[in-house]
Amino acid sequence: MKTLFLAWQDPDSRTWFPVGRLTHDQGLYSFSYLQGALEAHKKAAFEPIWSFPELFHTYGSQELFPLFFNRLLRPSRPEYKDFVQWLNLPEHEDDPIALLARSGGKRKTDNFEVFPCPEREADGNYHIHFFTHGLRHFPETDQQHIQTLVPGTQLLIMHDLQNAYDSRALVLRTEDRHQVGYCPRYLAEDFFKLACDFPEQIRVEVERVNPAPTPLQFRLLCNLTAPWGEGFEPFSSPSYQPLSSGGMTDAASPANQVPPAASVQKV
Repeated sequence: MKTLFLAWQDPDSRTWFPVGRLTHDQGLYSFSYLQGALEAHKKAAFEPIWSFPELFHTYGSQELFPLFFNRLLRPSRPEYKDFVQWLNLPEHEDDPIALLARSGGKRKTDNFEVFPCPEREADGNYHIHFFTHGLRHFPETDQQHIQTLVPGTQLLIMHDLQNAYDSRALVLRTEDRHQVGYCPRYLAEDFFKLACDFPEQIRVEVERVNPAPTPLQFRLLCNLTAPWGEGFEPFSSPSYQPLSSGGMTDAASPANQVPPAASVQKV
């Protein structure tokens, strides 16, 4: 089974909340909301997504839900080949879940992003790919320095304790002290735990540097490897627990559903 999480960013505070989970198993896609959706509702007025109007339901479909399908670049687009290269996906492994997991599926028209749930590797390690965040907030000199990095360059994790927007933010830097972006906020909790448990064994490396004018959100691809400790489960905090505890229903069709006023996230 492959699992992706859906994160939503509050446009005012810029805080990220995990709000949903997408799974693909034996040809069936399912979507359910997480406890994080309730937290986002209380703290940031998050409301149910138009095509998934019920917070406590699990939605099923044999086809990828439009909310996620519409985040994929069509293979017919002339830039598709370059896009797959940016993601550094192996040849013929550009299936929808892999594309979403690596790219994040971010769109300019909403505040959602997706990310994968890592599975234990055959060697017993935790391993995940991610693009650094927040590069637009870094000096031009740091952005330019990224272009000098090569695959395999080791990066170090720093806790940005005095960050005015997020005291749990994790910054990545090179050994010569150039900062090269933030770890995605929704990965920071697990990364912090892994760094505390295995400070000598956790390793972050440059996977690929995409040249300008590649969008900054796809500029620096990294990978993180660490031991998978006994009893460790990724994304195990209460925010990631599903709200639904039972049966499955078909996803609502945006074309057929008339949402209550001011009660949906229109995507």
